[in-house]
Amino acid sequence: MAIQKKAVILFSSGLDSTTVLYYALSKGYKCYCLSFDYGQRHNRELKSAAKIAKMLGVDFSIVKLSLPWSNDSLTNKNKKIPAGKQFKNVIPSTYVPGRNTLFLSYGLSYAESIKAQTIFIGANALDYSGYPDCRPKFIKAYNNLLKSLGLKITVQAPLVNLTKAQIIKLGSKFKVPYQYTWSCYKGLKKPCGICDSCKLRKKGFKEAGVKDPITSYE
Repeated sequence: MAIQKKAVILFSSGLDSTTVLYYALSKGYKCYCLSFDYGQRHNRELKSAAKIAKMLGVDFSIVKLSLPWSNDSLTNKNKKIPAGKQFKNVIPSTYVPGRNTLFLSYGLSYAESIKAQTIFIGANALDYSGYPDCRPKFIKAYNNLLKSLGLKITVQAPLVNLTKAQIIKLGSKFKVPYQYTWSCYKGLKKPCGICDSCKLRKKGFKEAGVKDPITSYE
């Protein structure tokens, strides 16, 4: 009897990471979801992550991190979240320095411990906010690091070259419950509808010709 392959999913409950989770399940992986409480003002996403993981019956863990030096607008509440901009050549204030490097390092530790073959991340380099750790060369560099260490673990970023519309179309095939996902950068009860993440989400659903099940905004 073949042993089921394992994967650690870096899971925020956002549109991208939730699609990646369903993608990994479709590929036959036994999934272990890993979420992070790193002082983000939108830690409302953790409730959504727990809900989706429970619905699927997959393993779910939250790692709590402290970034006392933070000066970005996601973790520093004295900073204003930029509204309605899509950044192309400037890294926005919502970029948390080193965040994906930290997340992948924890994911690697987890993967080694449970003998998982891969780590999935929902990084996307087309319809995104310009974060340097969401680009293909970042994923390639991290995989080169793992290879240089002699580890047989790889990082997969299956959405990295897809638009938001393409991601939504893919997720729709898997019947991803987008009504339970959380994209908004602001720590509100409902999505704000105007931050960069909300704007990109709206753009993606419109271009995909799919109705966003989240229609109520602050």
